[in-house]
Amino acid sequence: MESRRRTRRAVPRAPGVRAIAAAAAIFDRLEAQHPNAWTELNFSNPYELLVATILSAQSTDRRVNDVTPALFRRYPDAASLSRAQPATLEGEIRTTGFFRMKTRSLLGMAHALLKDHGGRVPAEMDALIALPGVGRKTANVVLGHALGVPGLPVDRHVLRVASRIGLVHSSDAEQVERALCALLPPERWVRASDVLILHGRRVCRPTPACDRCSVRTDCEYYKQLGRKRAR
Repeated sequence: MESRRRTRRAVPRAPGVRAIAAAAAIFDRLEAQHPNAWTELNFSNPYELLVATILSAQSTDRRVNDVTPALFRRYPDAASLSRAQPATLEGEIRTTGFFRMKTRSLLGMAHALLKDHGGRVPAEMDALIALPGVGRKTANVVLGHALGVPGLPVDRHVLRVASRIGLVHSSDAEQVERALCALLPPERWVRASDVLILHGRRVCRPTPACDRCSVRTDCEYYKQLGRKRAR
């Protein structure tokens, strides 16, 4: 009996009506502050976004966008990418960082697309995360921005901003994804991630600019700052 108690996991409670309404109001204001929020990676099809998102790990979107135009001209699809020479590809993506690991991921991904999906990017989470170099964040980026499937990518900005505001209370990306998805209807998931990312880049940085934040009156972090100042 004791061992059963230790292994049993608590089922997270579904958010209540007030929490859902409060989250909707917060995201309404964030969307108004960042009306053009969207991925800043340049792409024209799901394959290009998949490549760009793999390259964006531990890099900036600007640096990736500097590399991908030439890369997409040389490797316009999975078939051409699968034939790339590793040493050549490493040189072409070197400036994005971790180029050896990313080269292995890109080549593995291209071969898997050809072998399992006829060269096309699948529109299912399980199929995407089975590809080399693809985790839930990358899969959600591609699903939501290129394939029209609701997804909520969670990166370091989403983790930081959502936690500071008090929308979530976890540092685990998958738990945060589930918690945010439970607060919002699927049609808002992609946009919610995009506004949190932009807010994290422009306003709620590691050292936040709270005076520029449209949701500071609802932000747990800002309220804590106020209490500290009042002491």
